[in-house]
Amino acid sequence: MTLFTLLQEQLGLMTWPLIICSVLTLMIISERLLKLISSGSLSKKEIIKILEHHDPKQTEKLQSLSIRLKTEKNLAKRGMSMLFAHQHFSQQLREDTASIWVQDKRQELRSGLKMLALIGMISPLLGLLGTVLGLIEMFKAIALTTGSVTPNDLADGLGIAMRTTAAGLLVALPAICGAQLLGLWADKVTYRLEFTLNFCNLWLQGVDFPDQKRAPKVKATAQEVQS
Repeated sequence: MTLFTLLQEQLGLMTWPLIICSVLTLMIISERLLKLISSGSLSKKEIIKILEHHDPKQTEKLQSLSIRLKTEKNLAKRGMSMLFAHQHFSQQLREDTASIWVQDKRQELRSGLKMLALIGMISPLLGLLGTVLGLIEMFKAIALTTGSVTPNDLADGLGIAMRTTAAGLLVALPAICGAQLLGLWADKVTYRLEFTLNFCNLWLQGVDFPDQKRAPKVKATAQEVQS
């Protein structure tokens, strides 16, 4: 007896809908976990470490840094790359560009979570529908019985009714919890992205931060002093 045949005996007509919901839940949660883990974030110390020995006025070095950070998987580093690539823009224009970029990444991080929440709402309803269908089967069995009703006449229909309800709740629970927890995680990553880009934007404006090491200024040559 195959696994599907066993499930079909246990869940009846609701077997395929519940299997599809459970598979989609597993796929979405797994994909979102990998996405959020790979996105990463940067602390203030890590940002300062990247910026140390650089100066916002050294445009060529910042351009090289932008190209190097662009290949990173970390979203915060790619955001820094985007901001440094637009270093010649005004502060307000950089802020608007960064805001649009962050909102785009927020949508990417939260992609699929609405579907997950929808599955969490549909699964109990599918289980309830299975319960109703199971009860209908039970009443049919009772109607066809000519003698006294025995537990065997009730077992199949009532069993399917209870099992589909349980299966629907088992699918809904991880779907709803996953949608909420992954959404909180995505919001936290988005907040860290906003902090990183605001920090770098202020740094480009020349704001000094504690523990930050500036790039050593190049001493003027004797010929430049005379001129």
